[in-house]
Amino acid sequence: MSVLNDDLGAKMKISELAKRAGMSAHTVRYYEKVGLLTPSQRTESNYRVYTKDDVITADFIKRSKECGFSLAETASLLAIKNDKSQHVCAEAKQITQTKILEIAAQIEKLKKMQNTLTELEAFCCGGQESAVFCSIISSLEQES
Repeated sequence: MSVLNDDLGAKMKISELAKRAGMSAHTVRYYEKVGLLTPSQRTESNYRVYTKDDVITADFIKRSKECGFSLAETASLLAIKNDKSQHVCAEAKQITQTKILEIAAQIEKLKKMQNTLTELEAFCCGGQESAVFCSIISSLEQES
Protein backbone atom coordinates (compact mmCIF):
# COMPACT_ATOMS: atom_id res chain seq x y z
CA MET A 1 0.00 0.00 0.00
CA SER A 2 1.61 3.27 -1.11
CA VAL A 3 -0.57 5.74 0.77
CA LEU A 4 -1.12 5.67 4.50
CA ASN A 5 -3.85 7.68 6.18
CA ASP A 6 -3.98 9.24 9.62
CA ASP A 7 -5.54 12.32 11.18
CA LEU A 8 -2.88 14.57 9.59
CA GLY A 9 -3.98 13.69 6.06
CA ALA A 10 -2.47 11.64 3.27
CA LYS A 11 0.91 10.12 3.99
CA MET A 12 3.00 8.37 1.40
CA LYS A 13 5.99 6.10 1.19
CA ILE A 14 9.12 6.97 -0.75
CA SER A 15 7.93 5.29 -3.96
CA GLU A 16 4.81 7.48 -4.06
CA LEU A 17 6.78 10.65 -3.35
CA ALA A 18 9.26 9.74 -6.08
CA LYS A 19 6.44 9.08 -8.55
CA ARG A 20 4.67 12.36 -7.76
CA ALA A 21 7.90 14.35 -8.00
CA GLY A 22 9.03 12.62 -11.19
CA MET A 23 12.26 11.24 -9.77
CA SER A 24 13.56 7.90 -8.61
CA ALA A 25 13.45 6.68 -5.03
CA HIS A 26 17.25 6.55 -5.22
CA THR A 27 17.29 10.29 -6.00
CA VAL A 28 14.95 10.99 -3.08
CA ARG A 29 17.26 9.05 -0.76
CA TYR A 30 20.25 11.00 -2.11
CA TYR A 31 18.51 14.32 -1.45
CA GLU A 32 17.85 13.10 2.10
CA LYS A 33 21.49 12.07 2.51
CA VAL A 34 22.72 15.56 1.52
CA GLY A 35 20.13 17.25 3.74
CA LEU A 36 17.80 18.76 1.14
CA LEU A 37 14.81 16.60 2.01
CA THR A 38 13.76 15.08 5.32
CA PRO A 39 11.01 12.51 5.72
CA SER A 40 8.22 13.86 7.88
CA GLN A 41 8.28 10.77 10.07
CA ARG A 42 8.87 7.04 10.11
CA THR A 43 6.49 4.16 10.62
CA GLU A 44 6.91 1.58 13.39
CA SER A 45 8.67 -0.64 10.85
CA ASN A 46 11.02 2.30 10.08
CA TYR A 47 9.65 3.13 6.62
CA ARG A 48 10.01 6.77 5.60
CA VAL A 49 6.69 8.60 5.49
CA TYR A 50 6.16 11.76 3.44
CA THR A 51 3.48 14.41 3.14
CA LYS A 52 2.24 16.72 0.42
CA ASP A 53 4.70 19.34 1.72
CA ASP A 54 7.53 16.91 1.00
CA VAL A 55 6.26 16.59 -2.59
CA ILE A 56 6.34 20.39 -2.86
CA THR A 57 9.92 20.41 -1.55
CA ALA A 58 10.96 17.62 -3.95
CA ASP A 59 9.41 19.56 -6.84
CA PHE A 60 11.30 22.69 -5.74
CA ILE A 61 14.56 20.74 -5.68
CA LYS A 62 13.86 19.28 -9.11
CA ARG A 63 13.09 22.71 -10.63
CA SER A 64 16.23 24.15 -9.01
CA LYS A 65 18.29 21.37 -10.56
CA GLU A 66 16.69 22.01 -13.96
CA CYS A 67 17.77 25.66 -13.66
CA GLY A 68 21.34 24.54 -13.05
CA PHE A 69 21.59 25.36 -9.36
CA SER A 70 24.09 23.25 -7.41
CA LEU A 71 23.07 21.30 -4.33
CA ALA A 72 24.56 24.01 -2.11
CA GLU A 73 22.68 26.74 -4.01
CA THR A 74 19.50 24.69 -3.82
CA ALA A 75 20.00 24.31 -0.07
CA SER A 76 20.33 28.09 0.24
CA LEU A 77 17.20 28.65 -1.83
CA LEU A 78 15.32 26.07 0.26
CA ALA A 79 16.39 27.87 3.44
CA ILE A 80 14.93 31.07 2.02
CA LYS A 81 11.75 29.27 0.92
CA ASN A 82 11.30 27.58 4.29
CA ASP A 83 11.75 30.75 6.35
CA LYS A 84 10.66 33.57 4.03
CA SER A 85 10.04 36.03 6.86
CA GLN A 86 13.70 35.85 7.89
CA HIS A 87 15.08 36.45 4.39
CA VAL A 88 14.91 39.09 1.66
CA CYS A 89 14.48 38.75 -2.09
CA ALA A 90 18.00 40.07 -2.60
CA GLU A 91 19.38 36.78 -1.26
CA ALA A 92 17.62 34.70 -3.90
CA LYS A 93 18.48 37.26 -6.56
CA GLN A 94 22.19 37.15 -5.64
CA ILE A 95 22.25 33.34 -5.92
CA THR A 96 20.53 33.58 -9.30
CA GLN A 97 22.82 36.34 -10.60
CA THR A 98 25.87 34.32 -9.61
CA LYS A 99 24.46 31.31 -11.47
CA ILE A 100 23.81 33.44 -14.57
CA LEU A 101 27.46 34.59 -14.55
CA GLU A 102 28.67 31.00 -14.16
CA ILE A 103 26.51 29.86 -17.08
CA ALA A 104 27.74 32.76 -19.24
CA ALA A 105 31.34 31.70 -18.51
CA GLN A 106 30.50 28.10 -19.39
CA ILE A 107 28.89 29.22 -22.66
CA GLU A 108 32.00 31.24 -23.53
CA LYS A 109 34.21 28.25 -22.81
CA LEU A 110 31.98 26.01 -24.96
CA LYS A 111 32.09 28.53 -27.83
CA LYS A 112 35.90 28.50 -27.71
CA MET A 113 35.87 24.70 -27.72
CA GLN A 114 33.51 24.72 -30.69
CA ASN A 115 35.73 27.15 -32.60
CA THR A 116 38.82 25.05 -31.92
CA LEU A 117 37.07 21.87 -33.02
CA THR A 118 35.74 23.58 -36.13
CA GLU A 119 39.29 24.64 -37.05
CA LEU A 120 40.64 21.15 -36.43
CA GLU A 121 37.89 19.60 -38.50
CA ALA A 122 38.37 22.09 -41.37
CA PHE A 123 42.07 21.25 -41.76
CA CYS A 124 41.53 17.49 -41.76
CA CYS A 125 41.16 15.86 -45.17
CA GLY A 126 38.98 13.11 -43.75
CA GLY A 127 40.42 10.69 -46.27
CA GLN A 128 41.45 7.08 -46.08
CA GLU A 129 45.13 7.91 -45.62
CA SER A 130 47.02 6.63 -42.60
CA ALA A 131 46.35 8.52 -39.36
CA VAL A 132 50.09 9.22 -39.39
CA PHE A 133 49.14 12.21 -41.55
CA CYS A 134 45.99 13.24 -39.66
CA SER A 135 46.04 16.95 -38.85
CA ILE A 136 43.61 16.52 -35.93
CA ILE A 137 45.81 13.94 -34.23
CA SER A 138 48.95 16.01 -34.94
CA SER A 139 47.39 19.13 -33.44
CA LEU A 140 46.31 17.29 -30.30
CA GLU A 141 49.78 15.76 -29.92
CA GLN A 142 51.45 19.17 -29.86
CA GLU A 143 52.46 20.64 -26.54
CA SER A 144 50.82 23.90 -25.56
